[in-house]
Amino acid sequence: MSSAELLDFKMINNNLKGRTALVTGAPVRIGRAISLALAAEGINVVAHHFGMEPKSQELVKEISNSYGVKSWEISSDFSRPDEYETLIMRVMEITGGFDILINNASSFSSDTLETVDLRNISSHMQINAWAPFVLCRDFARAAKHGHIINILDARIEGYDWEHVSYILSKHLLGLMTKMLAVKFSPDITVNGIAPGAILAPVDKMDAVLPKRHGGTDDIAQAVTYLLKNDYINGQVLYVDGGRHLTGETNG
Repeated sequence: MSSAELLDFKMINNNLKGRTALVTGAPVRIGRAISLALAAEGINVVAHHFGMEPKSQELVKEISNSYGVKSWEISSDFSRPDEYETLIMRVMEITGGFDILINNASSFSSDTLETVDLRNISSHMQINAWAPFVLCRDFARAAKHGHIINILDARIEGYDWEHVSYILSKHLLGLMTKMLAVKFSPDITVNGIAPGAILAPVDKMDAVLPKRHGGTDDIAQAVTYLLKNDYINGQVLYVDGGRHLTGETNG
């Protein structure tokens, strides 16, 4: 391939306009920022939610009106297998096909080693790890090519003593991310983004190397970066200001 041909290839590859993405947990915080960033790149967005219909409708309207791309909302309860096991098929039906999956939705509740029980572990595992895995597998079967990005947590480098069930589920999703990257290569890339303290309280800033908390836009920019490079696969990108390097990841 000549230099000119290589440049043309990269320009085409980096152009995300006209593609379609499913973003789970789309209406608020990180999910909302990702959805708007994708729309700004010309990507059509399917906004998944559960129990947040007004905010989801608001997001879909904003995307359509402000960015001129298509957007749809779809509901699915990740605690119900009959709902998440049909989600990819339902998205395929309303979009005619999509090639980007962003697994952002998650459950987050407190427990410790002293209070953790099997019920809470099972709930977090189903919503935070198993449901995203099912979506990844169904997406790979249906889409044949594209990108998957799983939203993890910078604390998978260590522990979270106050959210034991949660962090165990994120550890599992991180391992699945790497396994699926191998399984689905080369047609589908699978990467993870591990956010650190996003919109953290001011008294927590000293633990972060840049001495500031992160914002949802930092995560959204990382997502678009990964989508524009088909050669990055099986990686976990820590977006935490370098905090995981200091050993300060434990909650």
